Amino acid sequence: MNIYVKNFLKFCIIILLQVLILNKITLRWWAQPNGFPVFIPFVYPLFILLLPFETTVPVLLIAGFITGITVDTFMNTAGMHAFATILIAYLRTNVLNALLPKNLSEYPNQSPSVKNMGWMPFMVYTGFLILLHHATYFTLELWSLNNIGYLLLKIIASAVTSMLFIVTYLLLFTRQSSTRI
Repeated sequence: MNIYVKNFLKFCIIILLQVLILNKITLRWWAQPNGFPVFIPFVYPLFILLLPFETTVPVLLIAGFITGITVDTFMNTAGMHAFATILIAYLRTNVLNALLPKNLSEYPNQSPSVKNMGWMPFMVYTGFLILLHHATYFTLELWSLNNIGYLLLKIIASAVTSMLFIVTYLLLFTRQSSTRI
């Protein structure tokens, strides 16, 4: 299958999963009605994180904008998702270069995945960028650092929950192999 068709299908699946299922779920980590933030897990940044290694930064930025603005359209959030997604798209190449032993150009026709990188490097890569995405998004959403504890709690709880959903997505939709870079 053509790489463009494969990535378009991946985009559609991840956006539909986010919009039709996850946006309808509001989570609390325990049953107290007040005091603990309500949040929605975000897995849509996974589309940017799973693009091939050789994807250039300008293409990543465009893909990040399209992904973020699509989610913004469905959630009525006025560009906050687009900003956070563009930020992680911009930093993605640097994070991968820091984690991988060789330059990204030495991995032709490959994408970041558990199969290519192994669980630990992939989880560090994904976890760092998801945490950065959530920190950016929730800081923009609250637009105040007056209650920093509430903000940090919301960021961490959302990032942990999003990572659980991302691992579930990876286990369901990727083939496992012992091959590593």
